[in-house]
Amino acid sequence: MVETLSATALAGGLSWASGLRLYMTLFMAGAMARAGWLELPSALQVLESPWVLGVTGVLLAVEFLADKIPGVDSAWDAIQTFIRIPAGAILSVAALGQMDPAWTTIAALLGGTLAASAHFTKAGSRALINTSPEPFSNWAASFSEEAVVATGLWAAFFHPWLWFVLLALFLVLTIWLLPKLWRGMRWLFRKFST
Repeated sequence: MVETLSATALAGGLSWASGLRLYMTLFMAGAMARAGWLELPSALQVLESPWVLGVTGVLLAVEFLADKIPGVDSAWDAIQTFIRIPAGAILSVAALGQMDPAWTTIAALLGGTLAASAHFTKAGSRALINTSPEPFSNWAASFSEEAVVATGLWAAFFHPWLWFVLLALFLVLTIWLLPKLWRGMRWLFRKFST
């Protein structure tokens, strides 16, 4: 039971976090496993490779910088839509290990959905924040997202019950926020199309 709970929290945590900061997620998981603080399932142990850590570290630095520049962050998010969501599905399946094909499909669908909900909430929020002429709100949002990812991954890795509580709060926030973001994005498109 505890092992299943931990594996499910790991799958959910990696999927969700990949929707916000994919390269930070991969680097943190790999670095913590390499340091001996975390034991990854066999399908994810490749994240501990020095080569993978090097590449994810470089991509983390690029994402860190791109996310601090208004406008560039939204372009980065647009490109990452095609990377973060499939990565969330793959990480979910890899975290759960060998399963019946039906459960593998369910894990992929749920992992992709978690990644998509996190990604679209982030991308929509940041697009609206970018309408502000000053950069400080963008920086505050970016640093907050990084803190949220680090906290969420810590909970998923070491405190599965806490992770599920945090996930429930995130889903409630997302359900409340997405309609507002949708209205804001429609306003933004109308503003720039006229």
